[in-house]
Amino acid sequence: MFKKPLGNLKTSAPLRNSDRRKLKQHIIQTFSLVPDVGEELVPEGLLSVKFNTYTDEPGVAYLGPGGDPLWFTLGIGSEDIIPTDLIPFLSTPSAVIPTLQVVQHPPSLQAGQLVSITEYIHHSTHIGSPLAVGHMAVDSDVLSEAGSKGKAVFVLHAWNDHLFDMGHKGNPPDPWEMSHSTTNDQHSTEDEDVDALSSHLEQTQLDDHAPKIELTKEDAMKKTLSSSQASALPMPASTFYSAYILPSRPAQSPSQPSVSTPIDIKHSTHKSLAYFLKSAEKQGLLKLKEIKSELMVFSVATSHADVVAHRPYLSLKDVALRNEKRGQREEEERSRVKELEVTELWKPHLQSLIFFAEAGFDTSARYTYAEIKTVLDKYVTDRQLVNAHDQSYINVGADELLQTTLCKSDNPANMEFFKREQLIERLSDKMQSWYKICAEGKDPVLKKGQIKPISVVVKVRQGRKATTLITGFEPFLLEAAALAEELKMRCASSTSVSPAPGKSSGMLVLVQGKQVKEVTEFLTSQGVPKRWVHTEGGGKK
Repeated sequence: MFKKPLGNLKTSAPLRNSDRRKLKQHIIQTFSLVPDVGEELVPEGLLSVKFNTYTDEPGVAYLGPGGDPLWFTLGIGSEDIIPTDLIPFLSTPSAVIPTLQVVQHPPSLQAGQLVSITEYIHHSTHIGSPLAVGHMAVDSDVLSEAGSKGKAVFVLHAWNDHLFDMGHKGNPPDPWEMSHSTTNDQHSTEDEDVDALSSHLEQTQLDDHAPKIELTKEDAMKKTLSSSQASALPMPASTFYSAYILPSRPAQSPSQPSVSTPIDIKHSTHKSLAYFLKSAEKQGLLKLKEIKSELMVFSVATSHADVVAHRPYLSLKDVALRNEKRGQREEEERSRVKELEVTELWKPHLQSLIFFAEAGFDTSARYTYAEIKTVLDKYVTDRQLVNAHDQSYINVGADELLQTTLCKSDNPANMEFFKREQLIERLSDKMQSWYKICAEGKDPVLKKGQIKPISVVVKVRQGRKATTLITGFEPFLLEAAALAEELKMRCASSTSVSPAPGKSSGMLVLVQGKQVKEVTEFLTSQGVPKRWVHTEGGGKK
């Protein structure tokens, strides 16, 4: 599928968080994964890029933060997500990939099923990393038949093809040891011909780690130069190495093979930092100068051809920053108080008490606005009070009880037709106001009276001296002294507490300066819903 260069290749773009979550959930369900594994296989910083194959078939590739393809789809709107691993595998000697000669395979494969193709290692419990992925051309029963020939897999993507070239082009990871259950599940089609072939194949072993270390160390140098700032130079070579090169080493991820040997100067062929940097200087990557027996890095060649051609990848610094941000988000989640549940209630009272009793409803209950609407709808429907010409109107004059209950004057005859919403408002006005506040980890608070939003008002005195006044916060489980102390630190301003003016029994917190934004953010962080904060003079209402 990717034997020839890709056509109409678009620029890669970061995947939106919502799309990444959908993709992760789709992959978890498709391949029966646990959420933690899904998070590793669909990491943050995932990129997407659109392309056309040489047959002009459209597709989308999902690239890891390092630019390596992790998943891809083929076809317009296709939900058939194709990975490079995590699927049943066929094993074959490396010399016959992609001209496949199957040696081992699971016994229950079906035609059309996704499979990966791995290197078969003769007389070993190890299996090579996936080198190709595709759809089964036949059932596994056909592969088990003696002398069977033909196409076993329709290969979609293989190591070293043009889709692979979009990544960092590394070597496959070391072979890994199969578990006992995996070994037992594999069906062997090994025969004398395959045995003879396998005996002549060279085993892919990475016993010599030096080439991989040299390559990774050079990549770290190029990544450092591509993101370095000339303003920080000159600097000691040791600082350049510890603060820039070491953090730029590649991190282990699903898209990048792991390195078992430490990637540092001691395990490289240079053996010392001075030789390594001087080697880089010979390549024209940087300029060095020795001052008082100390090697200094004076400049870096950010426009060098090797630096410009360098492909970005996920580094140790990137992982550290990601973990730091994740820790900050988790800390914010822990510190964020769950929003309070504020419910306005109404209880039948005086004239409305008679209405609820005559209508057959509980007179001791407290009703929400929606429940009052339900009560009223049932009442007018049972008594056929809906206007025949316009159902949004209720014939109030046709029912004496309803007319008497909702009348605001001594002349109920003026009340004949009303809209439903008007009736609900009039009925709630005739009832006793209550409110209930539920906070996480605390008992619900139920009190009589009408709850009002917290008032945050900026007042200017003596022409330009501004103060911010906060009142009405007590119903929302906030205390004046604690509120003043917290705002003092957040606003870096003086605060004071005094009784609120007027008949109110509450307190007033005063903060010097125009602090509407800071006060509002603090109140919402304490769980107060934003609609229950009323501001004036320093921000939007």
